[in-house]
Amino acid sequence: MPTVRLSRVPALTPKHLLRLRLRLRTPHPRHYSSTTPHPLHPLLKISPEVTDALATNTPVIALESTIYTHGALAPDLPAHLESIARAHGAVPAVCGILAGVPTVGLTPAEIDRMVAEGAKKASRRDLAYLAAKGAVLGEAAAPHGGTTISGTMVLARLAGIRVFGTGGLGGVHRGGERTMDVSADLTELGRTRVAVVSSGCKGFLDIGRTLEFLETQGAFVATFAEGREKVDFPAFWARESGVPSPSVLRDEREAAAVILAQERLGVESGLLFANPIPEEFAIPRAEMEKVLETAVREADEKGFSGSANTPYILKRIRELTDGRSVPANLALVESNVARAAKVAVELAKLMDSSTVTPTVVKTTVTTKTTSWPGVDMAGQPSSTVQVQSQVETDAKQDSHPVDVLVAGAVALDLNCDYAGGVTSGHGKTVSPALHTSNPATINQSVGGVGHNIALAAHRVSEDGKVRLCSMVGDDIAGSTILSALQTSGLDTSSIRQLGHEYPSTRTAQYVAVNDAHKNLVMAMADMAIFSAHSFPAYWNSAVAASKPKWLAVDANWAEHDIQTWIHAARNHGAKVAFEPVSVEKSQRLFPALHHKKHTHTHSHSHSHTHTSITDRLSVFPRASVDLCTPNQHELLAMYEAAKRHGYLEHDLPWFEVIDAFGIMRGARERFVSIASADVADAGIPVQAVNLLPYIPTIITKLGANGALLTTVLGRDDPRLRDPEEARYVVSRSMNDHPHVGGVYMRLFPAVERVKDVVSVNGIGDTFMGVLVAGLAMGGKVERLIDVAQRAAVLTLRSKEAVSEEVRTLKGALRKAVEESR
Repeated sequence: MPTVRLSRVPALTPKHLLRLRLRLRTPHPRHYSSTTPHPLHPLLKISPEVTDALATNTPVIALESTIYTHGALAPDLPAHLESIARAHGAVPAVCGILAGVPTVGLTPAEIDRMVAEGAKKASRRDLAYLAAKGAVLGEAAAPHGGTTISGTMVLARLAGIRVFGTGGLGGVHRGGERTMDVSADLTELGRTRVAVVSSGCKGFLDIGRTLEFLETQGAFVATFAEGREKVDFPAFWARESGVPSPSVLRDEREAAAVILAQERLGVESGLLFANPIPEEFAIPRAEMEKVLETAVREADEKGFSGSANTPYILKRIRELTDGRSVPANLALVESNVARAAKVAVELAKLMDSSTVTPTVVKTTVTTKTTSWPGVDMAGQPSSTVQVQSQVETDAKQDSHPVDVLVAGAVALDLNCDYAGGVTSGHGKTVSPALHTSNPATINQSVGGVGHNIALAAHRVSEDGKVRLCSMVGDDIAGSTILSALQTSGLDTSSIRQLGHEYPSTRTAQYVAVNDAHKNLVMAMADMAIFSAHSFPAYWNSAVAASKPKWLAVDANWAEHDIQTWIHAARNHGAKVAFEPVSVEKSQRLFPALHHKKHTHTHSHSHSHTHTSITDRLSVFPRASVDLCTPNQHELLAMYEAAKRHGYLEHDLPWFEVIDAFGIMRGARERFVSIASADVADAGIPVQAVNLLPYIPTIITKLGANGALLTTVLGRDDPRLRDPEEARYVVSRSMNDHPHVGGVYMRLFPAVERVKDVVSVNGIGDTFMGVLVAGLAMGGKVERLIDVAQRAAVLTLRSKEAVSEEVRTLKGALRKAVEESR
């Protein structure tokens, strides 16, 4: 644990130290569990993901917890808002007080606990009291605190987070000149430098006086123009308030520039970026004013004041709008989180034009003393700060672009080949006996699906622009793997070695037990390191640093990490290939979906409600995943997971693509003529076609029967007009879909019947690695499949997970690429 000693600087606070650390790019501590205090503040807990993101200049946005603990929106809102932040490129950091401990980076499970156990509402004034109960006195039943905007701003500032997405700001209540009822949000904006993205302030407040108060506090206020010339400060449910916005922002980049300028000037007051509610959910200003007048008048008449005022008014607004304010609340929060994430992304770009970050390969700890110019509370030069700390010495992540980045497992493989048993009446036994020791030949090698894909791509590529991003533990197996990878020439700059500070940091290992004919009898895999640890900021920075043409992702990652990899690839213009790994893990591509209800109101019509699904995967022509190479069992598992979790419903964009395929009755005959009756009867063509909207190219590996290519044809695809290709076009689009031209299906027979099998391990991974390498070179998939099959055959005859002989296929791959042009 790093130690920090400060001398002769009584005015220096943790937030100033953090600012200095960020300015000077001093290495930032990474290894903290969710229960470890952040080294810059003895009472503050920051999650490992947020810590990692702050250290690497990865976009981060703060989120409040009161919206969950004291709101009345959807129960799955924490996970939903997190997914919105991640989809727009930012790491979400929910702030709150968990059992008396100020925490930045609360998990959905921790938020559920706070809600279930009754969190208190926590503003700036409440933070010390709650922290005293838990973080200082350690009381067993220390209270939880859902932080308001002001409380969240304080925690975000202490952590070094610059952008905060929320719903609506508090303000000066109507009649506030008599009651002095002014929200603490406003004074917080006057003294805490955090950019808050909100839909203005609650419409029932005195908006004019609220803006006057913010001006007095020195808080910058601006509204996103969204192409408009005349811009009002928004009134929460209404896009216009009748009060002009003090300033106007063109876009997120301009907002980010204001944040950066504020920081470089050392101005400590906050910034308010008003984001009008999406137009389709807005309630017209004239209608809303009548509702607000009624609600405010009734509250005054019934004596609801102080903390009871806002809840009563919100309840009456919901009743007077026939419930339309509820979906409007959800829509504006979603919009604000998305906008805040975009601002954070632009700010990260401005702060550092290079998003390459230092990365742990082998971590050593040294003691270092640094002298910095101090600053006082106003940000002015003061006495010298001497900081003595333990810092990590990190290998730098290679910033050179690569053609292929592989995100997946690396493991130490043990292959146990049964050496034959006693002679029986039927000859020698070929399978090992249970419950006893068996003679065997045991070989050790470096494997893991991600490693095998990367090594195959590396060996067949002429320029070697292949990189593997993975994790190993700080143990003998991890050291063995790193040494072997360096010997092989594979780029290891994105391999992360986790220290003993993390639980479940055993390097992944795989043990295969084969019979005397080299056929797999049983396998045991310890891949806990990949499911137990998540570093989304690191995954994003790895893609940003590599700028790959193709990202190959294997299914050893947890569901949310698979989605993070996919989104990172899309954000940086890379295509995505998904390797399913196994029947069980293949289903992780189609996790359970979140359902939500929206109410739309149209002028001259009644409001109506419909249910939509927050879909984590987009469909053709902007599909999240471009290519997948399952075997027939993995394909079935993926299809069943997609069906079970609601991805194959008629009210989704999925159906629009399926409908455009134009597949009619009688398609089975086409499937049989292309793939065989056995393949058709197994349902393989139907399953592949159903998944095509999400994965436009699927190559189903059929073992000795070859590989079945199923892919979507665009409207202008030349194969639709080529007589030689007509036999593989199983359907043509018969409607006016702007992108779908038809479906192409082709069986590629096995290139060779292999009798002298040495090992079946790694053949599918070799196939994927060679295929992706060829695609990154510009080849067409139908020209590359046979070369990939030949590489798999070489691995079948090898003891290694990827045969050394794969190198001999460089010329064949180059030729296949040239024929594609």
